[in-house]
Amino acid sequence: MPGTPHDLTRLRIALTTFFALDGFVFAGWVVRIPAIKQQTGASASALGLALLGVSAGAVVTMVLTGRLCRRYGSHLVTVVCGVLLSLSVALPPLTHSAPALGAVLLVFGAAYGGINVAFNSAAVDLGRALRRPIMPSFHAAFSLGGMVGAGLGGLVAGALSPTRHLLGLTVIGLVVTALAGRVLLRVAPPEPPERTRKDESTPRRLDTRTRRLVITFGLIALCTAYGEGALADWSALHLEQDLHASPGAAAIGYSCFALAMTVGRLTGAWLLERLGQTRTLVSGGATAAAGMLLGALAPTLWAALLGFVITGLGLANLFPVAVERAGTLAGPDGVAIASTLGYGGMLLGPPAIGFMADWLSLPLALTSVAALAATAAVIGFGTRRATAR
Repeated sequence: MPGTPHDLTRLRIALTTFFALDGFVFAGWVVRIPAIKQQTGASASALGLALLGVSAGAVVTMVLTGRLCRRYGSHLVTVVCGVLLSLSVALPPLTHSAPALGAVLLVFGAAYGGINVAFNSAAVDLGRALRRPIMPSFHAAFSLGGMVGAGLGGLVAGALSPTRHLLGLTVIGLVVTALAGRVLLRVAPPEPPERTRKDESTPRRLDTRTRRLVITFGLIALCTAYGEGALADWSALHLEQDLHASPGAAAIGYSCFALAMTVGRLTGAWLLERLGQTRTLVSGGATAAAGMLLGALAPTLWAALLGFVITGLGLANLFPVAVERAGTLAGPDGVAIASTLGYGGMLLGPPAIGFMADWLSLPLALTSVAALAATAAVIGFGTRRATAR
């Protein structure tokens, strides 16, 4: 029967696999952005607008995915979006202009946004059934997948064209989706455990007060996703253009960031137990702000890489804590709202940094990540009563 310990373990492994696949495919795409920029002949601002397609597609889809999950189930939506994500990642290298790139990135972004809401909703349900803080471990798998994807991208950047590289990701993605998707389609979502009292683990109705709290956590996710998206889209170009790194070395920048995110999230449950949600949010935002100032303004490659590592450690648990808290407060609707706001940070990030890079410089534009990380710390402190245990 669904909900047995064996089924819950299988679900956790399958969901972890989808989180890792999502990070792997996304990182594989972002490390090829410099090559595709050259292929399309786009300026920094034109590239920023094209990259807007990923976030625009994601945010629009996220608005609808909550309803799709309620109607068809988060497991089925996760599998369908996994197929679409794997297929659409092969499209960008087929374009030769910024408008065409933006159009195909809308499709890629739609699949990316859909799978993020779907598997986060499934993860919240599983966490409630297990009665353990497991969300950081899922996001650690995403970061680990990103680290592997970026590392592999750096290794093959000089040997494979973007077309062959991303087509390889399509094949890998379809195979992994077929294997992990079988578990999600065969095992029903777990029923929440019986409760003898009304407590914070029971989702509230989405009344005005609850909606305000969910939006507040969504703003923290927004500030975090802005930083993650900025490093994904612009870190390789910053290292290659401003610090004269080779394409392979430039790709390592995002890999270092993803590795730090992975380490931070693997220790997330331990950190939350000792610091609590408020101190985790505040200290994480402050650490990320300091790290990004170093990463953006450092005069050498190694100092910039150190800055990316510190930023990754700081940002690591902000998004999963914010989304899990929103899901605990309001169930799938809370996850959808917080995720939509969160990935709205990616919607703002690419064009904002692109325009600021044209007006000022890319290093100065990247300091906006530090500003928003500090903002997340301030908002996190403001939610100290809502997050108190």
